[in-house]
Amino acid sequence: MAEHGEPCKISEASTYCMNGGTCYRIPSVSTLTCVCSGGYTGSRCEEYHLFMVSKMNETGGLIAAIVIVAFLILIILTIIIYFACRMWKKSHQNKSRTEYGRVKPIL
Repeated sequence: MAEHGEPCKISEASTYCMNGGTCYRIPSVSTLTCVCSGGYTGSRCEEYHLFMVSKMNETGGLIAAIVIVAFLILIILTIIIYFACRMWKKSHQNKSRTEYGRVKPIL
C-alpha cells in the first residue's frame, strides 16, 4: 500500500485509522486508506478479526462420513442376510420334502 500512496498528515493519521492502523493518502482514491495491523480489518481498522482454528469442523465431517459408511454397510449386510436366509429356507424345505430320493407326500 505504501508504494501507491503517501502517508497521511499527522493530524489526519492520528484520528482516521483506529487500533494502530497506518494511514495513507492515495491520489486516485478520494478518501484516506488504512493498512491494518494486529488482526484488525475494515476500512478504518475498526473491526477485530478473530482468527479461529477449529478441529470440530474436520472431525465433524469425518464422523459424518464414518456414520454414513457404517449405515451403508449395515444395509448391505441386511440384504445379504435376508437373501441367504431365503435360500437356506428354500433348500431346507426341498430337503424335508424328499427322503432318500423319494418325494414325501404333502399332507
